[in-house]
This record gives sequence, structure tokens and C-alpha cells, in this order.
Amino acid sequence: MNEKYNVYLVSDSTGETLDRIFLSLKSQFANFEYDKREFAFVRTEQQIDKIIKECTDLQNSIILYTIVETKLAKYISNASEKNKVPCFGILGNLILNFSKLLNQKAIHKPSAQHVLDEDYYKRIEAIQFTMSHDDGKKLDDVSKSDIVLLGVSRTSKTPTSIYLANRGYKTINIPLVMDQKIPEDLKSKSNKTCVIGLIADPERLADIRRNRVAIMKENKIKEYTSLNAIKDEVNQSKQLFKKYNWPIIDVTRKSVEETAASILKIFDIQKNK
Repeated sequence: MNEKYNVYLVSDSTGETLDRIFLSLKSQFANFEYDKREFAFVRTEQQIDKIIKECTDLQNSIILYTIVETKLAKYISNASEKNKVPCFGILGNLILNFSKLLNQKAIHKPSAQHVLDEDYYKRIEAIQFTMSHDDGKKLDDVSKSDIVLLGVSRTSKTPTSIYLANRGYKTINIPLVMDQKIPEDLKSKSNKTCVIGLIADPERLADIRRNRVAIMKENKIKEYTSLNAIKDEVNQSKQLFKKYNWPIIDVTRKSVEETAASILKIFDIQKNK
């Protein structure tokens, strides 16, 4: 039986970066059992002392931290070593090596990534744009978008759009349903917007749709959950995408993050043509 670990994520900011790094780290180990504690905005030695004490009271404690202020980073490293608690700084060596490469000193300022700069406002604008254009709304200004996603129902268009928006890309998603028209601008050869078609395995879509209908307690939409009808929908969408040479991504076994990564790769290729 595998041992269970107590993982402490300690950050001098929101902890978002550290949480994502830990998510990637733990995914590499099939038999990693743990309890996780998160500590955000840790900026004093007293806060660290309390965390170290808690770690020493438990077995199998591990500390991962993102602390950019040099003195405090050294303090948590020394305190954990003194108390024999495994401790790993996520950004320390990276910042040091990057500093040497750029030949300039790092500012070592907590929450520096959350500064209200041009990129921040670009992301906010992209999120607002994407939310107001969700599910085929307001298609008259489709030319203002960076990316347009097309697909039948339940092909992860909305969550993928929101993820892309958080990365700063204005994204419109259009469902392929009977009464939904695709803007003619997207079909023209002069179109510069990145249009991508999303598809999924019909059986997987049928399962997802049945679950959705059950939650909504709606029993009247037989075609929506019919496997044969869904197969027709998916085939028709493929024909549409091929007709206009729109790239196709199968999202059946992809997470939103993986789908977004594939989309951005296509976006970059088209942008640099």
C-alpha cells in the first residue's frame, strides 16, 4: 500500500501558478496519494513558522513554494531543512537563470504577474467579447474575433472559448443547429479569421447529451440524444468543415486545455502564413 503525503502549497501571491504546476506534477505519478493544503499571500516569517510547525506534527509532509522575495525564500528553505521537511522552490532557480540570461536583476515582487498592464486589459476585453458572443450571439461583428469555433452540441465549444479568452483571444463559438446561420464572411476566400471545427465521437456525444437531458428533466428531445441522428450531425459538420477547408479537431479524448493548445497551434500557423 502506498504512503499518503501531506502536500503544502505555499505562495506569496494567489497560489494560482503553484496550483497549476502541482496539477501537472501529480499527473505524472499514477500512485500518488495526498492531502493538499494551500497557503496564499504568505509574506512573513511568522506565517512560515506556523506552516513548518504543522508539517513537523505530521508524517510525510512536503512543501512546494513560489516565493519570489529572496530573503523569505531563503528563510522557508532553511527552516524546512532544519526541521527535515522536504521543500522545493518552484521559481527560484528559474528566476536566477533567467536573470543571468537577460543580464538584469529580477524585481522579486510578489503578485507581479497580476499587474494591471496592457496584457491584463487585453485578457479582460477578450473575456467580455467572448462571453457576449457565446453560443452564436451577435455575429454581425465576427470579423473582430481572433478565433471562431464551430461544432454540434456538446463539443466543448463554450468552455474552450472561455479558456482561450483567459489567454487573451477573442473567441466566438457557433453551434451547428438547424436555425443557426454561419456568417458569409467566414466562408469567403478572403476571410482572415481563424475558423476551426470541433467534432467528437457520436457515442460519446450521445452519453453526454443523455446526461444533460436527465439533469434538465427534459424527455421530449428524442433526436437530440438519438445515436443515428448524432452520427448524421457529426458527418454533416465534417462535410461543412472540409468544404471550406476549416481545420478539424476531435475533442473526444481531449481536455479543454489540450484542445486549446491545438487551436493556438493552428492559429499561430495561419497567422504566420
